[in-house]
Amino acid sequence: MDFEQTDAYLRRIGAGRPAAPTTQALRDLHLAHLRTVPFENLSIHLGENIELTDEALVAKVVGARRGGFCYELNGAFAALLTAIGFEVTLLQGRGYDDSGRPGIPYDHLALRVRTSDGGDWLADIGFGTHSHFPLAFGERGDQPDPGGTFRITETPEGDLAVHRDGEAQYVVERRPRALDDFRSGAWWHRTSPRSHFTRSLVCSTLTETGRITLSGRTLTTTAAGERHTVELATDADVLDAYATHFGITLKQVPQVKA
Repeated sequence: MDFEQTDAYLRRIGAGRPAAPTTQALRDLHLAHLRTVPFENLSIHLGENIELTDEALVAKVVGARRGGFCYELNGAFAALLTAIGFEVTLLQGRGYDDSGRPGIPYDHLALRVRTSDGGDWLADIGFGTHSHFPLAFGERGDQPDPGGTFRITETPEGDLAVHRDGEAQYVVERRPRALDDFRSGAWWHRTSPRSHFTRSLVCSTLTETGRITLSGRTLTTTAAGERHTVELATDADVLDAYATHFGITLKQVPQVKA
């Protein structure tokens, strides 16, 4: 990313260019991204291609003003952080299913970010409802966050398990990976009938007071701990909700395939 592309990305998330790649700058960018770029899987249900390159991911998030799932969001965020001067490593993770079993290899993409003031952080803006701020990579105690209480523990295999409010979220390896390594995982998630992404629609963004989510025709707003749900009656209502709440302009309503 050149200087102009980096500035365009920063404008997209409503953030200024940091004077240095510090821990506070990372925290600010992490939160700004979560509040402006939605976690969404609409491309899967609109028949759009998902290309895992820095150029394609930044073009989607910045140029097309869309969101994405973990590979896209954390992939694009890694490009932005690198352009600003952070040291970024891509990590391979595996989420847990309802039975507590880890998912497929390359099931999740997370980031290890080192800052100029000596910070070492696990950054993740692509796991839906998760921490608002990066987690301290080397901390093994509780880490309070507006999104819950998080803890990183070491597994017998030497990997790291991330917990939220006592519940395991995903396990992540420490070995550095390249963006191209995640192609098989991204392909599986957008094609397999076993993937939860092919079986449901989601578009969700963190807000200053809670979260807003559109799943199919159900619009759910959470504010100050209170949950409010509305069923949208028409296609026009759904398209208007995407535009109004997420800044996404669509020509057709995404539909989950049978």
